[in-house]
Amino acid sequence: MRIIHIVESFGGGVYSYFKDLALFFSQHPDIETYIIYSNKRKEITQDQIDQDFPSSIRLIPLEMERELRPIQDLRSTFELRRTLKQLTPDVIHLHSSKAGVIGRWASFMLPFKPKVYYTPHGYSFLRQDISSVKQKLFYGIEKLTQLIFGGTTIACGDTEFKIAQKIGKALLVRNGIDLHQLNQHYREKENTGSPLVIGTIGRISYQKNPTLFNDVALLFPQHQFIWIGDGELRHLLTAPNIKISGWFTNNTEVFPYLNQLDVYMQTSLWEGLPIAVLEAMAFRKPILATDVIGNNDIVEPHTNGFLFTQATDLHPILEQLENPKYRSALGEKAYSNCQAKFNKDQNLSELLLIYRS
Repeated sequence: MRIIHIVESFGGGVYSYFKDLALFFSQHPDIETYIIYSNKRKEITQDQIDQDFPSSIRLIPLEMERELRPIQDLRSTFELRRTLKQLTPDVIHLHSSKAGVIGRWASFMLPFKPKVYYTPHGYSFLRQDISSVKQKLFYGIEKLTQLIFGGTTIACGDTEFKIAQKIGKALLVRNGIDLHQLNQHYREKENTGSPLVIGTIGRISYQKNPTLFNDVALLFPQHQFIWIGDGELRHLLTAPNIKISGWFTNNTEVFPYLNQLDVYMQTSLWEGLPIAVLEAMAFRKPILATDVIGNNDIVEPHTNGFLFTQATDLHPILEQLENPKYRSALGEKAYSNCQAKFNKDQNLSELLLIYRS
């Protein structure tokens, strides 16, 4: 079976997802896996891509733009069609909204009919950095593309699944993480009281809402905060109790920082199903997360963490989290949630069954 994955958003949590996916499918010799990815994303270098993926996985760069660029999008569509026509896949799986649109256009024009699946990893019309007019436009494009070209949406989270069902045919296969690999990097931290070390992982970008992260740090000067990563909006992190780690050349360099944390905090404005939060849960960290799609598919309030909207919501919550036994109980529950719902091998096995059906 020849499977082609097409992805525009080749960075962040989606990149971590693809590394796990590639390793999983490389263990199935009856499957040929190709990944056609955008070479426009700058957060991952080509050297890192070459290092992270097994040689059995064929990687093909293709120029794709994240934003709506009709002329370039048309060029990308025809280039993609040429590549697909040469490779004659049995299955095409599209990842992210842009690939979901141009991939279905390109697949529709093929002289053969492969199975076509699509995972949004966070629908583009849910973005908070665009106008309401653009949100409606992107929703219309998603709806029209599904209506004309078909395909099956494989949602990566529960709320994404509910939205997908309103647009067309949909299935649910949650994002998962490699618990065995992460356990090798986990080190238990001695649980003390205050000050807490509170951190997040990701690009310092509009989506991740560094302004709210900074507001929380200013409101709780008695605690230490760390942003594990870097990005174009680092100048918004002005609180004196915030440390910025900077970029890493290898993902495993993140793990010692993650081990230092007492609490993991996700301040994002929108999400698909955030891999970074799942990794923090695998490291037995209680989660503080904004109450948005993606985050609220993971966090069970008072069980593995808390949801919040603004910085002042955290006054009673952080007071509770200063209790080391309470933090530990939440962290252990977070880990057991990962085992039950977000195990990579279990969830990718479900995906393989769909491909073979």
